[in-house]
Amino acid sequence: MLDQYKTVRSAGNKEIVIKKSRFIGHVMPVEREEDAIQFIEEIKKKHWNATHNCSAYMIGERDEIQKQSDDGEPSGTAGKPILEVIKHQGLKNVAIVVTRYFGGIMLGAGGLIRAYTDGAVAAIEAGEAITKVLHKEIKVELDYTWLGKVENELRNREIRTGPTAFADKVTLMCLPLDREAESFKAWMTDLTQGQSAITEGDKIYYIEGE
Repeated sequence: MLDQYKTVRSAGNKEIVIKKSRFIGHVMPVEREEDAIQFIEEIKKKHWNATHNCSAYMIGERDEIQKQSDDGEPSGTAGKPILEVIKHQGLKNVAIVVTRYFGGIMLGAGGLIRAYTDGAVAAIEAGEAITKVLHKEIKVELDYTWLGKVENELRNREIRTGPTAFADKVTLMCLPLDREAESFKAWMTDLTQGQSAITEGDKIYYIEGE
């Protein structure tokens, strides 16, 4: 799993008008190619009367899956520019559709490339680009006498935490960066003088800064 990657927060859409043609950029975060295909088909169904529904998506840790479609526009003037926007912004696991309603004025190849580029950028703005950072779940079980000190140290180090469980002992859900998990466990063992039980959990992505 990647330490971090950029994607979009949620589905979104935004419309721009270029020489009387309406371009509506739609974006969706996707984890699988099937999700991207379904998203594209849903947009095509919704905008069945549009002149074109051009699309591109890129999926995978190493961008293994990359597809594009000009949907009837001249070759290379729509799908490729959309895909290039995804690449240029460094996004992963994203699908974009740019819907065009023709306004009567021909744009030419260069104009189309710019228009679909702008439509893709508008879509990403609507979906909001974010960075997801990989964390590791680490449960720390300790006596209540350690709770105040440990919580204070976690706050000082700005380590993300989850829910706390209270029973005979207290269990803290700590969420350090995955790449710092080993050093975190060593630090916690030292901090509690070896009097804590540490258990590793899953790896999980969280949005940077939240």
